[in-house]
Amino acid sequence: MRALIQRVKKADVTIDEKLFSEIGPGLLIFLGIEEEDTEEDINWLAGKIARLRIFSDENNALNLSVKDVNGECLVVSQFTLHANVKKGNRPSFVRAAKPETAVPLYEKFIYKLEKEITKKVKTGKFGAMMDVSLVNDGPVTIWIDTKNRE
Repeated sequence: MRALIQRVKKADVTIDEKLFSEIGPGLLIFLGIEEEDTEEDINWLAGKIARLRIFSDENNALNLSVKDVNGECLVVSQFTLHANVKKGNRPSFVRAAKPETAVPLYEKFIYKLEKEITKKVKTGKFGAMMDVSLVNDGPVTIWIDTKNRE
């Protein structure tokens, strides 16, 4: 499971020119799921994101989590996070999970993140063509891969 996390002042998802979801200050999380991902990956990643101290405290040090600042989360599925560009110039997405595997894991991740931050998590629409807009705060952008827990 891979996540690209961006600290945002605001973010939204538009589908077919209609606003689908939006958040104020918090985290925009692009989530890529692969066939080998498990519930262990979900639990580890949701907990890591919820506790990630990437918001500034009163001394302007990155010491606070999204929960600490009462921030919101927006999760957008993005299979392209598993793109392999090792050979040639056209990305391969063979590691990305098929919808029948990815959708239940995506939904479980959202549920687990909601439990971690004790707040409703907004989402995009799995498999839809989405326009995602954001105002990156900082900018602060973090890449996490559950298969490489460094």
